[in-house]
Amino acid sequence: MERVNYCQGCGATIQTTDKNKPGFVPASALNNDMLICQRCFRLKHYNEVQDVSYTDQDFLDMISQISESSGLIVKVVDIFDFSGSFIKSLHRLTGKNPIILVGNKVDLLPKSTNLNRLKQWMKKTAADLGLVVQDVYLISASNGKGMDEVKKGIEYYRNKQDVYVVGCTNVGKSTFINRLINESIGTKDAITTSYFPGTTLGFIEIPLDQHSSLFDTPGVINRGQMAHYLSESDLKVITPAKEIKPIVHQLQQGQTLFIGGLARFDFIKGEKQPFVCYFANQLSIHRTKLENADALYEKHKGELLSPPSSDNLSLLPEWSTHTLKIEGNKSDIVIPGLGWITLSGVAATVTIHTPKTVAPSKRDAII
Repeated sequence: MERVNYCQGCGATIQTTDKNKPGFVPASALNNDMLICQRCFRLKHYNEVQDVSYTDQDFLDMISQISESSGLIVKVVDIFDFSGSFIKSLHRLTGKNPIILVGNKVDLLPKSTNLNRLKQWMKKTAADLGLVVQDVYLISASNGKGMDEVKKGIEYYRNKQDVYVVGCTNVGKSTFINRLINESIGTKDAITTSYFPGTTLGFIEIPLDQHSSLFDTPGVINRGQMAHYLSESDLKVITPAKEIKPIVHQLQQGQTLFIGGLARFDFIKGEKQPFVCYFANQLSIHRTKLENADALYEKHKGELLSPPSSDNLSLLPEWSTHTLKIEGNKSDIVIPGLGWITLSGVAATVTIHTPKTVAPSKRDAII
């Protein structure tokens, strides 16, 4: 039987079976004098934070402990997937601690995007979801855009107190923290002193100064995101790697758009109008007649209509349908973890087919 131990860095229960779960160490390291998990080892020796995922309840239990502390909450979201990466229950878990909202991956949006308008939209949408934030910052953790502003904001709003960085998996939280470490927190020697037995389960503590620390919290899995139902190779196809190039389709009622084999938009009723598609540039979009859509999908799913590839079709839940009416305002129809389609506001009725766990939504257009 595998002996039970705890990581001396983050407190996670040691295990040797799954490197993507908390507390993983190679079996060969079990007899080391100082037993730390792979995640803490990477931080200690390479100044690199790796994200690991917990169940929703484990994550919520851990985050709720923050309400007993005083500090700044830095909530990281994926701008390209705002609704899918937003932790809706956060405001109930963090007490009266101030929160700033950091929108990552701003480099993926078209250069024509009005960033001030986007920040206002993010702040209002967060408030509508019950989360009042002190400020909003737009960054690219991968290339450093906006990092100077967010570092100043963190220093200002934390008021010499601790900082807790929270976010869903795949939002770039670890990349964000790694850049903070490399640019502003201190030397490698300072990082190696950050391991204390009994640290709150799952958190990694990184000293900011003699009196306060930055805490990396494990990412929460949002089962409403498309990414959790794809293979690694298919995930690469739907994940934008550079600035999105919108694709415009002029549709008449009775036409359908397939977004790979992951979603389907049926234009049920309305005048001819543009459907502006914002998806990863490498993701194929196919147009057909609504009357042919079922047969096309059955014949070409996993091949012409991919991802998912034919080998990974079984990973995708059964599809469900959602009918939406658009009228009056320019609107986005969003599929969490995939992208969105913008309609001009001309009256239209559309039906969206998605995996049943990935529910589409409507919002005011952000671009």
